[in-house]
Amino acid sequence: MLSPAAILNQLLHLTVWLVLLAAVFVPLERLFALKQERLLRAGWAADLFWYFLSSLLPGFLLAVPMALVAWAAHRLVPAPVQAFSAGLPLPARIAAALVVGEIGFYWGHRWSHEIPFLWRFHALHHSAEHLDWLVNTRAHPVDMVFGKFVGLVPLYVLGLANPLSGRPDVVSLVVVIVGTFWGFFIHANVRWRFGPLEALIATPAFHHWHHTRRDHVDRNYASMLPLIDRLFGTWYVPRHWPGEYGTDHPVPAGLRDQLLDPLAPAARRMTPAE
Repeated sequence: MLSPAAILNQLLHLTVWLVLLAAVFVPLERLFALKQERLLRAGWAADLFWYFLSSLLPGFLLAVPMALVAWAAHRLVPAPVQAFSAGLPLPARIAAALVVGEIGFYWGHRWSHEIPFLWRFHALHHSAEHLDWLVNTRAHPVDMVFGKFVGLVPLYVLGLANPLSGRPDVVSLVVVIVGTFWGFFIHANVRWRFGPLEALIATPAFHHWHHTRRDHVDRNYASMLPLIDRLFGTWYVPRHWPGEYGTDHPVPAGLRDQLLDPLAPAARRMTPAE
């Protein structure tokens, strides 16, 4: 159980990160807006709520499961596999971890669309009818926990990250920080296109198509490396931008119901009208 002082310390760190992110993305979205939006557009306060909740809870909920995964991997995975990974220079280990973690994240994200139980939680993220950097935070804690878990497990199994070493797990930290920052970028309301580089690195254009209401919501699952979508046949980036965002899945309007409704049995689940 985290002490009140530890929780306050985490809230302070999250606030600092939020200010830094706003300092980067707010000016970019003012100068290079894809679609003109008010600075404090509808739903911004709710997205701030999700930013703090879905940043605090997953770390707390993942601590024990990830420790168990690391413990099991240390005992079950052949020692030469983990020794090879541990022997890589740190930059090479980080680069390998970013690729391996991205593959894990891709499948976690894809399963969140394809498995109805997981989609209950992920639908909240797709309820946004406009996209900007802050929409990245609109995510149910269960959805965040599952995505991070699936992304980090391969790193522990292959020995690319080792939280049991007694030292700070730099590799996991870099993967999470880079992935998180890039998540804000690909949601941003900016009209940038990267030409041939869009085949190699995820851009707002790439991810905006993933947020379309119907036709292409099951495309572009990767967060950083579109080559993974190409490999598995889910890549889609035309020259134009999507015209409509959102989801037809019922998502309640209130924060309490958005948090609790996916946990309820089907017969008790609400609709937005309720």
